[in-house]
Formats: sequence, structure tokens, C-alpha cells
Amino acid sequence: MPNNNKTLMGHPQGLFLLFGTELWERFSYYAMRAILVLYLTDRTINGGLGWTVKDALSLYGTYTALMYITPLIGGWLADNYLGQRKSLLIGGFLMVVGQFTLALPHNLLPFSVEALFYIGLGFLIAGNGLFKPNVSTMVGDLYQDGDNRRDGAFTIFYMGINLGSLLAGVVSGSVTGIWGWKAGFAAAGIGMIISLIIQTLFAQRFLGDIGVRPAAHIAKENAQGKSHNVLSKIEIDRLKVIMVMGLFVIVFWAGFEQAGGLMNIYSQQYTDRMIGSFEVPAAWFQSLNPFFIIVCAPLIAMLWVKLGPKEPSSPIKFALALFFLAIGFLCMVGAVMEQGGDLTVKTSMYWLVGAYFFHTLGELCLSPIGLSLVTKLAPLRLASLMMGTWFGFNAISNYIAGIVGSHVETLGALDIFAGIAITATISGVLLLAISGTLIRWMHGAEKAH
Repeated sequence: MPNNNKTLMGHPQGLFLLFGTELWERFSYYAMRAILVLYLTDRTINGGLGWTVKDALSLYGTYTALMYITPLIGGWLADNYLGQRKSLLIGGFLMVVGQFTLALPHNLLPFSVEALFYIGLGFLIAGNGLFKPNVSTMVGDLYQDGDNRRDGAFTIFYMGINLGSLLAGVVSGSVTGIWGWKAGFAAAGIGMIISLIIQTLFAQRFLGDIGVRPAAHIAKENAQGKSHNVLSKIEIDRLKVIMVMGLFVIVFWAGFEQAGGLMNIYSQQYTDRMIGSFEVPAAWFQSLNPFFIIVCAPLIAMLWVKLGPKEPSSPIKFALALFFLAIGFLCMVGAVMEQGGDLTVKTSMYWLVGAYFFHTLGELCLSPIGLSLVTKLAPLRLASLMMGTWFGFNAISNYIAGIVGSHVETLGALDIFAGIAITATISGVLLLAISGTLIRWMHGAEKAH
């Protein structure tokens, strides 16, 4: 546990250190993500790669999928060999290298433009695999089993993620408009450096020994001679809950992640972004989601508290998330219908605002709840690995999102948006039907239910 017992807002001070660490890492990720597809498809003199929309969205899906699958490896390494803190620092350093590799001028090194681009992505993917599962796991480690502050802690932590994302879209969109794409990648690299500085300077003071030793070593000592590799019936049931819930996570994020791909293209090409004489940069729409998160998260958290014993269980919250996702895509259906089949018509930006708002409500019912749930259900010796597995579901969904979005030129935006809305609705109904079984498998992990 941390070296001191001081709290802030009723939570250990270490939570806010991890809040700051993740804030700037997410700033780095989303600053790059906000411009990635636009950079790939840019055919002007601004220095883009001039790819087709199909190729760019396909690469985007593959890249984001790898960003979520590599935490499986990083979580395993942290649990068994490196410990969470060392993994986080190594991963952060690799991501700094990756961002500044992307920021290098095309003719600076003896590599082709695309080779340099892929090298930068490789460093980002490897670094993210070490960083992502471990910072989330350490948030859970701040609290003892049964501590009812844990869900609230992840909501606060999640606000840090989205504050970083909010800053990223605005900063990235602004600096690229002035200095070009490379400035956006450089800004992302600076954000990652700040994250590393915060963690390096203050981790020992506010986290103490948390994350220093591999979790598997600690679990082996706690087993006191018993076999710590054999899973009990309760542990198996709880792991089954994580795996089943993960299937619905795939459906949610496959739709949600159209934000950085297809919806990003839609905002750039088919949305009327004029406010008076000012044209809103397309990348700024990427900041709508984190803005709504920061505004709505405290309200949603207060709602759960106010409901008290009537607070929905995690499966019910996940079902609500899927229904909100469907409503958001109905807004996008409205935008396409406003065009009336004429791609020269620009649609109102309010459709996009509405879509991002409902997607945000869905995210708040699913993402922080899921992170908290994994720390409640996963055995200590598998904590980071299962967090990596949880992000692995995001990897599958991001890959699917890229495939779905890349078919917009053949299927049409209307069919894609409507298809996602229908799929999300059916999935939400199915989850409601099996929620009772999932709650039994949790064996009291959510005691209020």
C-alpha cells in the first residue's frame, strides 16, 4: 500500500497520480488518433500519404486492434516478470519514440515514407501493450476487497482519460491547421513525455510498493504452500462472467469506434461545419465525446448512488449502453437521410453532436463499469493478464470497426449506420435475458445486488 494514508476527495492520493499519468497518455493516443485517417487520406501539398478512404480505414482498424490486443502480452509480462510500474515506464518510453518517429520529416532518414510511418506505429503498439493494462490494474490495487469506493474511483479515473482526450482533439486539430500533420504527432509525443515525468517523480511517494513486484510472485507467497495455479469454482464462474460480458463489449466498441474512422470521414466530407465565417476543424468533433464524458460522468455517478439498492447490476448497465449506442446511430441515419442520396449536400452538424452525446451515455454505462468489474472478479495472480484480456475484446471490436467502415463506398453509410443500430439493440435485449445467470456467477462480487 502507499507510504501515506492521506486522501483527496475521499480517495487515496495515488488515484490522482494515476489519473494524471493516464490523462497525458490518453492525450498522446487521441491526439494521434484524431489526425491519423485524415493524414493518410490527405492528397494536398500538406504532406499526407494520399491513401484511399478504404485503405486508410482498414489500416486504422488494424492499428487500433493491435493497440488493444498487445495488452494481453504486456499484462502477462507484468504479472510474471516486470511488475506493473516497470512495465508502465518501459511502455511509455517506447510510445515517446513512436510519436516522434511519426513526427520526423519524410526526407530526414534513409527510409521510405511508408516504412518510417510503420516503424512509428510499431513502437506505439509495443509501448501501449506494456502501459495500458497496468495503469488500470494499479487503480484497483489502491483499494481492499469489498471497498465500495472502487466504482467511484474508476469513474474519477475515467474522467482523467477523457480530459486528456478532450485536450487532444482541440490541440491536435489546431496545431495541424497551423503547422501541418507532423506538428500533431509532435504534440502527441510531448503529452507522453509529461505522463512519464509525472509517474517517475511521484510514483514512490503516492503508490508506495503498489505495482513494484509481479502479482504472480505475491500470490504465490499468499498461497502459503497451497497450489496457487488451481482455480476454484468461484474463480472459474467469475472468469466466465468476464468472458461473456466481453462478447457484448465487442459489439459496443465495434460501433463506437466508428468515431475515429467512418464518422471522422463523415464530419470532414459531408458535414456543414460552418459557424458564421468560421469552419470548425473536423478533428474538433473528436473532442465532443470526452467533453460529454466530463459533463455527464458526475451526474451518472450521482444517479447510481441515488438509486441505492435499486442501482442496476453491471449486466443491466451494459445493456443500457448498447441501447444508447443504437440511438446514437439513429442520429447518423437521420444525417444520411437529410442528404437524400445527394453526396454534395452537407448535413447539419447537430446530427453528429446528437450521436456523440448518446454514444457517451452508453460509454459511461459500460467502460468504467467494465474496468471496475475486472478488478473485482479477476484473481490477484491474473489481474493484469485479465485486464489485458478485457482490452483484447476492444482489439477485436476495433478490427471489426475498421472492416465495417472500410465498406462505406460499397454498402453506403445508411446501411452501415442502420445495421449497427439494429445489431446493438438485439444484443442489448439478449444481455437483459441472461443477466440473472451472470449475476449468480459473480458470487456476491457486487454485494449491493
